[in-house]
Amino acid sequence: MKVIIFGATGMVGQSALRECLLDEKVQEILTIGRNRTGQQHKKLNEIELNNLTDLSSIENKITGFDACFFCLGVSSTGMKEEEYTRITYDTTLSVAQTLARLNSQITFIYVSGSGTDSSEKGRSMWARVKGKTENALLHLPFKAAYMFRPSVIIPLHGVKSKTKLYQFFYDVMKPLNPLLLKLNSVITSEQLGKAMIEVARNGYSNPIMESNQLKKISM
Repeated sequence: MKVIIFGATGMVGQSALRECLLDEKVQEILTIGRNRTGQQHKKLNEIELNNLTDLSSIENKITGFDACFFCLGVSSTGMKEEEYTRITYDTTLSVAQTLARLNSQITFIYVSGSGTDSSEKGRSMWARVKGKTENALLHLPFKAAYMFRPSVIIPLHGVKSKTKLYQFFYDVMKPLNPLLLKLNSVITSEQLGKAMIEVARNGYSNPIMESNQLKKISM
């Protein structure tokens, strides 16, 4: 399986990349983002690209892939809806439309979040925008598209959050991880990465998956 990862330097992207590097059935990995991951591996290639809404300069390098793990995202804290929509919806759809055109048999996995509003009419701005993004992705001509909605993610194996406050929280709560993981809403970074690979490889009956489903898939 050949995989493209967007957002590989973030916590979710790091999770996906780690599991892809460890999985013998993933033969090739391409990361695309504003920064490189700093990792080196025989099956890893990286492309630095400042403007992710325009992939025209690299179209010849992003054909023939089996799956895309779209892990790029930002917090809506302090953002106006227009700006959040530009980053969350516009960027995602621009990438997705290009990949759908170039790779008719690609599976697209979008990491959204628990509480996403599929109706697009709720009071929560971020949830509406995420819902709009999910709905649009599900209508594109991919081989398959899946929306992952994890709630709380516990980072393992050196995976780190780029947000210092979040990482501080993870470090402080580390002694409670065994208890937290008993909750259906809590998933590890390892489980999330493994679930992406499993769904990309074998599909799933439901296009939208919450943390409890992702945990079962990763086993």
